[in-house]
Amino acid sequence: MRIAMIGTGYVGLVSGTCFSEFGHEVICVDKNTDKIDALHNGQIPIFEPGLEALVEKNVKAGRLSFSTDLKNAVSQSEAVFIGVGTPSRRGGGQADLTFVFEAAKEIAEAIDGYTVVVNKSTVPVGTGKQVHAILAEHCAADMFDVVSNPEFLREGAAIEDFMRPDRVVVGTTSEKAQKVMEAIYRPLSLIQTPLLFTSLESSELTKYAGNAFLAAKITFINEMADLCEQVGADVHDVAKGIGLDGRIGRKFLHAGPGFGGSCFPKDTRALYQTSLENDAPLQIVKSVIEINEKRKLQMAEKVISACGGSVDGKKIAVLGLTFKPNTDDMRESPSLDILPALSKAGAHIHAYDPEGRKEAEELLSDVIFYDNSYDTLENADAVVIITEWNEFRALDFTRIKSLMKSPILVDLRNIYEPEEMASLGIQYSCVGRPHAAQKA
Repeated sequence: MRIAMIGTGYVGLVSGTCFSEFGHEVICVDKNTDKIDALHNGQIPIFEPGLEALVEKNVKAGRLSFSTDLKNAVSQSEAVFIGVGTPSRRGGGQADLTFVFEAAKEIAEAIDGYTVVVNKSTVPVGTGKQVHAILAEHCAADMFDVVSNPEFLREGAAIEDFMRPDRVVVGTTSEKAQKVMEAIYRPLSLIQTPLLFTSLESSELTKYAGNAFLAAKITFINEMADLCEQVGADVHDVAKGIGLDGRIGRKFLHAGPGFGGSCFPKDTRALYQTSLENDAPLQIVKSVIEINEKRKLQMAEKVISACGGSVDGKKIAVLGLTFKPNTDDMRESPSLDILPALSKAGAHIHAYDPEGRKEAEELLSDVIFYDNSYDTLENADAVVIITEWNEFRALDFTRIKSLMKSPILVDLRNIYEPEEMASLGIQYSCVGRPHAAQKA
């Protein structure tokens, strides 16, 4: 198949590269000439494990290319995927579809023969019909079909998610378009990946419903962690106890500082806005949004409490700034709320993240950045783990105690055991777990 991918952001670049790995001929298009020039030079604009090598491999094989010429790319493709950004609008939760509609208009003007136009971007219910209307202004009805094919990629594990997905959801009622999509995803039939065909609206809503459900699951276990702290229970045991129930499952039951990233915050807001516009308000989703925003500030209070009730004038070392490990993405990371709150309380913030420093320097003020964990910890009054990067899972606590003014560790990801920390002489605070003294 010949495929054009419009947009070389996270979704577009990962999807286009993986399609080329399937054996398809893919051309990724972007208006940003600097980004395309960089890709031609082998420079990847995002951090995603394995992506750079996969791009290089398929470029050398002649299956993957990059261009700013949308018209030429569309005219020679059987399927055109729209993979542009859909950020939240300022002042509201609605998804901004400006880039989607601009892409649709340019695609309509470039179509030369029957083409399947696929929405890969995360879009609200009804967007497919709007894209269809834009195309219909320029093209005859038999020249195109519009399909919804949402992505379900986790940052840090996107390639594995694409190559071995739980399912592929495709929204279309056109038999012709269905055959094209079946051909595109045929390589996945070898691993018997479920290919679910449904309506445009059902497919669009599935993406939002899935993310909202996972966000609700995270929020639920975070609230349970708060209750565990009050009654002396251990949220790890509670999560395991309910997660072993096949109806619930173990994933996304890890208590922490709240969810962030490019998807969950944006998508829950957009879904709730859609529910209001259609007179079917989703109160659970509304609560998830509100609780998650409050939680990030609660984590700052947890740090302050661990420091004896005040961080004024104290050096607080922070390990991890991105919203999750294995990405450089800072979008809506808990650190963007926690660090300013600590600064406002008088703390001097010193921070390190393996990949997020460049973005963090643009988003955070009054923070001193370092290139490794131990330099960050020197003369610190406390250390806070916000992101559970692997390199933070085996810290040398003998060395840490020699570096810090006081051995206070606030572990917002629960990656250490309270008993172990107590035995090492570390004053340890975590989320939803009793301290060693309480357990004893």
